[in-house]
Amino acid sequence: MNIHEFQAKGIFARHGMAIPTEQVARTPEEARRIAEKLGTRVVVKAQVHVGGRGKAGGVKLASTPDEAFEVAGRILGMDIKGLTVRQVLVAEAVEIDHEAYVGIILDRQTRRAVFMVSAAGGVDIEEVARDTPEKIHKLAVDPLLGLLPYQARSLAYKLYSDPAQVKQAAGMLARLYDAFIESDASLAEINPLVTTPEGKLWALDGKMNIDDNALFRHEEIEAMRDPESEEPTEAEARDADLSFVKLDGDIGCIVNGAGLAMATMDMVKFYGGMPANFLDIGGSSNPDKVVTAMNIITSDDRVKAVLFNIFGGITRCDDVANGIVTALDRIAAGPGGSLTLPIVIRLTGTNEAEGRKILESVGLVAVDTMAEAVQKAVALGKGAK
Repeated sequence: MNIHEFQAKGIFARHGMAIPTEQVARTPEEARRIAEKLGTRVVVKAQVHVGGRGKAGGVKLASTPDEAFEVAGRILGMDIKGLTVRQVLVAEAVEIDHEAYVGIILDRQTRRAVFMVSAAGGVDIEEVARDTPEKIHKLAVDPLLGLLPYQARSLAYKLYSDPAQVKQAAGMLARLYDAFIESDASLAEINPLVTTPEGKLWALDGKMNIDDNALFRHEEIEAMRDPESEEPTEAEARDADLSFVKLDGDIGCIVNGAGLAMATMDMVKFYGGMPANFLDIGGSSNPDKVVTAMNIITSDDRVKAVLFNIFGGITRCDDVANGIVTALDRIAAGPGGSLTLPIVIRLTGTNEAEGRKILESVGLVAVDTMAEAVQKAVALGKGAK
């Protein structure tokens, strides 16, 4: 689960990290009142679950309360990468002498939380990793020992040479690690971690992603979920207990099992297509899940072909087939009429024969192999007959 910048920095503050005084506004008038209360120059920042807000015009300085009103009026309602800005963060502006990057991610390869730090902060860390990877320093943390003091100091020396700043940074790193672990986060980052001309360190911007599977023990974080800032189809999928991530391609993928879903997307790319999504219907034999999956996929105007890749183990092929037929019937009965998108189905495993018969009864045919199904879907997506 993504949370907003102001929510992440609230968690940082509870763990003792220094953040600017700030408050959220949903109207320009609220932004003016907050700026008046702060009594200083402020920065007005769009609160949406995407990066690149500054480049999109979603981060602006304001020298007076009236200017904060004007700037907030321009930012509120903006569209940034498909998301509408519904609230802004009004924070005291901090004079910046230096910007650094500090982040923690869960790394599958090392099976540990990994620190990434760079003295080149304040920009997209992906650009730094691509263009100047030598500027990024990493440390995998032993989960039993945690971040040890000497490790925190070693990382801090990668960012600063001044001993006083190294001491502050080491403490910041330790507190960030505590926040990361205690929140069951999959990512926590400060970008930028700034130094003022007086030498004080501030967490000027923050980001956290929380493991959905751990939210049952974090009611206060679960309450931070902002449905207005989520992709509507992802929210619908979550409510239906489907694992779904929207992507930028045009081949809609409906698969059972996360590993098979990843392999399916790789194969779509291999054969020259672009997957429109990751969608795992899981191991449940529930036709309604297939109906919901079809509704989500077909609601995306960019999708040109729908690919089912089902390997029936716990999931029964006949249930999936019934779900496909039911979904097509419901779509046909809806305002848009019958589905015009081509459908390719690979169905193998438990109750495969029964599933194939159900599909054949409505004129659908399941192919035998995954490679055949993917190639056919990619070709149909490109307009081949």
